[in-house]
This record gives sequence, C-alpha cells and structure tokens, in this order.
Amino acid sequence: MTGLSVEKTGSTRSTVFFIIFNLSIFSLSIEARSRQQHASFPPRGWNSYDSFCWTISEAEFLQSAEIVSKRLLPHGYQYVVVDYLWYRKKVEGAYVDSLGFDVIDEWGRLHPDPGRWPSSRGGKGFTEVAEKVHRMGLKFGIHVMGGISTQAYNANSLVMDSVKGGAYEESGRQWRAKDIGIKERACVWMSHGFMSVNTKLGAGKTFLRSLYRQYAEWGVDFIKHDCVFGTDFNIEEITYVSEVLKELDRPVLYSISPGTSVTPTMAKEVSQLVNMYRITGDDWDTWKDVTAHFDISRDLSASSMIGARGLQGKSWPDLDMLPLGWLTDQGSNVGPHRACNLNLEEQKSQMTLWSIAKSPLMFGGDVRNLDATTYNLITNPTLLEINSYSSNNKEFPYITATRVSRNKHKGYPHHPTGKNISTKHAFGLTSCKEQKANTWFIVDKNRGQICWNQHSSEKLEKPFCLYNRKALLASDKKLKHNQLYQGKLHLHTNDKAQSCLAASSQQKLTSKDYSQGALSPCKLDANQMWELHSNGTLENSYSGLCAVLNPVKAAEASSNGVRSWIATGRRGEVYVAFFNLNQEKTKISAKISDIATALRGKKNLVGASCTSHELWSGKDFGPTKDSVSIQVEPHGPALFVLHCSNA
Repeated sequence: MTGLSVEKTGSTRSTVFFIIFNLSIFSLSIEARSRQQHASFPPRGWNSYDSFCWTISEAEFLQSAEIVSKRLLPHGYQYVVVDYLWYRKKVEGAYVDSLGFDVIDEWGRLHPDPGRWPSSRGGKGFTEVAEKVHRMGLKFGIHVMGGISTQAYNANSLVMDSVKGGAYEESGRQWRAKDIGIKERACVWMSHGFMSVNTKLGAGKTFLRSLYRQYAEWGVDFIKHDCVFGTDFNIEEITYVSEVLKELDRPVLYSISPGTSVTPTMAKEVSQLVNMYRITGDDWDTWKDVTAHFDISRDLSASSMIGARGLQGKSWPDLDMLPLGWLTDQGSNVGPHRACNLNLEEQKSQMTLWSIAKSPLMFGGDVRNLDATTYNLITNPTLLEINSYSSNNKEFPYITATRVSRNKHKGYPHHPTGKNISTKHAFGLTSCKEQKANTWFIVDKNRGQICWNQHSSEKLEKPFCLYNRKALLASDKKLKHNQLYQGKLHLHTNDKAQSCLAASSQQKLTSKDYSQGALSPCKLDANQMWELHSNGTLENSYSGLCAVLNPVKAAEASSNGVRSWIATGRRGEVYVAFFNLNQEKTKISAKISDIATALRGKKNLVGASCTSHELWSGKDFGPTKDSVSIQVEPHGPALFVLHCSNA
C-alpha cells in the first residue's frame, strides 16, 4: 500500500514531496474535511450536459454513475449531476425551448419524464435514482430552472403549502400559478419554458419552498440553479432559495448560473448565499471559450473571492464544466457523438487554469467512452493537489516572452502595449453598484435621447446615444404593458429604428461571446425595458443590471499573448503556470525575485536557490537563483513546481 512520501531536507528548506497517491485515501481525506465545512474544497464531479445535452435516460445516467464511482471517485469526483430538462418528454416536437412537453404534478412542480426515468413512476421522482447513487458512494445532483414553468402557469396550477399540506391559502382564498408567475420576466434564452416568480408574495415563496423541499425528499445533494445569475440576475430568488436550503436537515450544495457579464461586485452579492457561481457563459470546446476565462478569473482572484465565505461553508467562482473527451453539441437532441475539438495542448491549458484558479472541476465528457489521455488529464495528481490545497492563487503579470520561429525571435512583454492599439467599445452589463455605471445622462428630452458620458475615463471617438421608442398603443394588451412599464425606457440606436436594445441574448451564450447586449425586434417585455436613475445608471427591468460601454482593445481581443498564474502549496512548494495563447511556440520566463515579491511572506524565495520540476515536459531544472524559463507550445501550458532553499 502506497502513501504520501514526505522528505525533510533542512530547517530552512521548503518541504520536498513526491506525490505517490493512494487515490482512495486522497478521496477520503477530502470527504472527511468536507464534513467539517460545506464545500471546503472546490466541488468535483460529473455533469451530463456536455455529452448528453438534455436527452440522458435513467439507464445511461446510472451506467455513467457506476463508472464515475469506480474510476473518478478515488480522485475526488464525488457528484453526479443530471443537467436540464429531465422532466421533458423525449418525443417528436420536443426540443430545448419547446412548450407543452413537460411532466408536472397538480401543484405545478416538475417530475422526471417516466419514459426516460421509469423509476419515477407513481410520483417517486428521483428517489430511487438518488438511493442507487448514494449506494455507489456518490452524491446526486440535478439542474433546475429559476421560477415556475410556463406549462404550470398556463395550467394555472394550485400552489402547494408544503408546511401545512394542501393548497396555499391567504386572504381567504387559494393561490395559483398565475398569481405568482411574472410572465413579463420569462427566461430570455428559454422564453417558452420558464418565468420568474414574485418572491414578494407569500404564495411565491411558498411555491419555491415546495420545490426545494421536494428535491431534498428525493435525496438530492446538489442543486444547479439556472437562469438566475449573470445577465439573468435574480437576487431575490437566489436569496430565498438559499434560505430554504439552510432550513433543510442536511447540506445541499448550491450552484447558480449562467455567468455572462459577471463582475466582482456581483460575485460579492451572491457568494455568501451559494457554494458555486458561474462567472462566464457556457464553456464549450473552442479555444476562444478557453481564453475567455483568463480575465474574469484574474479579477475574481484579485477580489479575494476564491474560497470566500459561502452557504454553510465556502463558495467558489465556477469556470463551468470541462468539455473534454466524447461530447454532444450545444442544444442538441442527441447524445455523445463526436470528439472534443480542442487539441491536447489546449486541453492541458484548460485543465491547468481551472486547477490553479481553484474552479470546481465538473467533467462533462461521456465517461462510458473515457480514453486514457482524457482520464490521465482530469486525474493528474499534481493538478488535483493544486485545485484542492493550494493558496495565494493569483495571476502573475511579471513575465517576459519571446516568440520562437524558424526565421526569427521576437521579444515582447506579456501584455501588448503601444499607441497603435485601437480601442473599440462594446455594450455590456454590470452591477448598478459599480462606479462606471453612473455615466448616462439626458441630452434631448423631446427626442428621448440619452448618451454615454463623454467625460468618463474611456472616451469614445463619437458619442454613443440611445433613443426612447414611443409605443403605439393599439390594444388593451399594449395598454396594460404601458401601465406596467410606466416611466421605463424602450431604447434603440436611432429614432427611426425598429430594433430595440435588449439586456440578455435570446439564446444561451458561450464564454467567447463578448457583447451580451443585442438589438432585436421591439416588443414590450422586461428584457427591453430600462430605467434611467438620477445617479446616471441605466437599469434593466429584467436583470436589475446596469448598462455600460466596455473598452475592447483590438490587440487584446484576439486571444493572443501569454499569461501566468502562481500559487503556494501546503508544504511550502511554489507553483508557477505559464500559458501561451499565441499560435507560435513561445519562450516564457519569470524571475524568482518577482515571484517572491508577488507571494508576500515567502521569505524563503528571497535570494534562494531553487530546483523545479515542469509537469508537462517531465523535465527537472536547477538549481537556479535567477529565473524559470521554458519554451511553451502554441496554446499550451507549462507548470513548474518550485522547491527553494536559502541554505
């Protein structure tokens, strides 16, 4: 039986260790610590979305769970999660945003489709599936959408009082779905599927409580709550669901998504309420999706959000699932049928960034067809050690790089600089608490013209202005909407345009989609309604987020350059990760003195002699007192483990 070998080499020398894991011990160590505090480590598991989209069946799920329990649980992958639309009948005409194909009970609550989940018949829900998963030593999770289903709203189902039993009564009457559903706040990217619930009403809160108590009764350990964060921000529902989960007799890990337009300010608003929160759009297997995670990961780390206080424990910024191995396509009606589009270097970069940024690791590929390369990547003991136990994780900007080509060597700093970089601006959303949101002002009341403040720090080449559209009231329906949105603005880019500015895209966005605002045919709904406040913020009625113009430097938007992250290990080692975003092999270097400065308190690095091991090449380097340096493949990473001594 092998264990963890530790070698002490001197009182002033950092601990040198060799990672020879008994993998079951590693898993039990994480599990034992997790009991002390909920989500003590970034959660790890498997999710069905990247390989099955919404079509997975009970047999396919349990087969996958069995493989996870045998091959991935020893490496800490303990959650198995059924992603969205488990309640949708897999019949002709059903797809991601179809209406009328969902299984609901008399209280408007969703139940698994018995055609795909036969053990759910008789109102048993996921009870038997959860029991089987638990017997495998795993924890069971499900994806749920925010609010109430459109199907339940149209059926005007009664609201169940899960405390007293029977229908919810207040003010001498029973309450129904149409009393609590906010039709004007339908989920933008699944508008036929779900709408927000009015959490200011007792009936609205009672409905949500009935949902989450039922999930707990089924044996659910993990909730992925969608269409409530990012551009779909619904802090009221997140807050109330968090309160309900706190009341349960056992911990349920709480995850929210999607993550489009997330900022550190938004993260701080939710982090104490949840255990995981997405910080980008959906991550798929494209290089642009991978590179889209660097800036927001840096910003969340700089704001001390990694492992911050969370729901009954800690919370973690979530970079989304790992779309590696055998996959399906976004929005598909079929299961796994193709290989990952990322090359091996790109896959290593993704896994390295996810690990050193301490993101939850949720594998998305088909575990029934798990190839050796993918398996070795997602179970790499050094990466998993970093993901669970490292600290002081941050982006490290003090690196130099030299592109390596056959004909020339070109040196450059890691961030492009110079006067020739052109700057454009893209519409975006942010928390209304951000100072940069206070920059809109009225130019022409008669034309309803408002403009982005030219005195802001990011000046535009020409003013960016929007115009309020005057709706033509031709029906009672439009009159009702006009009363609902009285005082709100319906904006377009000129006073003759027929397309209006919307806060959130009508399709689920991937991480590489930069601009979230979109012009779409004008219609009277919350997604296209805005309110200009006296402090200069332009707030959207759907998400409660505020409009901004973000600078986009052309040189930075091309997924080029180099990046680096650093962290310290639990035995004194130092991790240095390089990422080559260029299409050419690049030599990347970092001075040990700069690393010591960035890692305050690492006195053993000052003037130290360091030896190192680079993970991906398998090479050993040193001793050196100056720098670490290596040629990195296009789109690839390097990961040094440094052991330094002053002796």
